[in-house]
Amino acid sequence: MICVELSFTNDRARLAARPAHRERLRALHEQGALLLAGPWEDDSGALLVFTVDRARVDRIMAEDPYYSTSGVDVVSLRVWCPILKPEHG
Repeated sequence: MICVELSFTNDRARLAARPAHRERLRALHEQGALLLAGPWEDDSGALLVFTVDRARVDRIMAEDPYYSTSGVDVVSLRVWCPILKPEHG
């Protein structure tokens, strides 16, 4: 899994780009490429957990202008190796 942590400001460009970004996230979730995504409670940033490899995450981020929009900074992008996870029937 790949975890992406974002940091936000209240830049108008970010707020304008957010609806389209969230639609992309919904589609990725439906495809199984994105496990979890959401903002911190104070809206200072967000965490996304992808189920695909690093190359695919890089493509996803390159195709979504939100990640390079003013007011959005990628704080970290790390491979995560959970030892406990939900069982799938």
